[in-house]
Amino acid sequence: MNFLQRIKTTFQKQGILTQIIIANVAVFLTVNVVGNLSHLRLLPYLALPLSAEEFLFHFWTIFTYMFTHENLGHIFWNMILFYFMSQIFFTIMGQKKLLYLYVMSGLAGGLLVLLLALFFPASFGNKPLLLGASASVLGVGAVMAVYSPRYRIYLFGVIEMEYRLFYIITIVVSTIIDLSVNTGGKIAHIGGAVFGLLYGYNLKQGNDISNFSLKLKKKSKLKVVSKNYETSSSAESTVSEEQRMNSLLDKISKSGYDSLTKKEKDELFKLSQKK
Repeated sequence: MNFLQRIKTTFQKQGILTQIIIANVAVFLTVNVVGNLSHLRLLPYLALPLSAEEFLFHFWTIFTYMFTHENLGHIFWNMILFYFMSQIFFTIMGQKKLLYLYVMSGLAGGLLVLLLALFFPASFGNKPLLLGASASVLGVGAVMAVYSPRYRIYLFGVIEMEYRLFYIITIVVSTIIDLSVNTGGKIAHIGGAVFGLLYGYNLKQGNDISNFSLKLKKKSKLKVVSKNYETSSSAESTVSEEQRMNSLLDKISKSGYDSLTKKEKDELFKLSQKK
């Protein structure tokens, strides 16, 4: 096994959260180390250009921009906030939907800024570039702000508050205060947060918009019931687990995470790892 294969194997063994952070760090190092050593300016090929002409020739940047940072402080705080919010997300949802939310929130933020830049180009300066994971991070965080707003957190391990208050403070500090500075980036924040809020609201109503094959799965369960007893038992077990998971999540939604007993918290953790 050569060096690149070892890196690939190690990367695949990591959880989704770790993989996303590694991807962000890898792009950051590529931009700053490889780019400087080779005297190549890589940002135009990774960051999202807010002009129609440039975007047509760099269309892939609608995906790459959300993994791209140029400044150390920018990536450091984005990844710290992402790690913190993702830990809360894992507790309730498990980790398998994290990548979907990260990418879709980033797309929502990027598309919103791109659309506004096309209609109001003068408001965004002279051919600016959009980069950073902020829209994706705020999208992930928004889900729990809607789904489990009363979840108790300890900021810096000392200050106790409800998660929804923490999220509101984060939005105000990172986005609403002085919107005239980095306007494009802050509009992207709003786009990412709105997608997360919509996802969380739909999830609270019992609709998981990330699961496009929900109806297909239900049909397949109906077909196998009469054919195989073991398969039927497995399907019934899955339904039972989903019902129990929904029951626990409903309790969290109404009374907060702390309303769960220790046994229920352990049960929720085990169920979330299967999602």
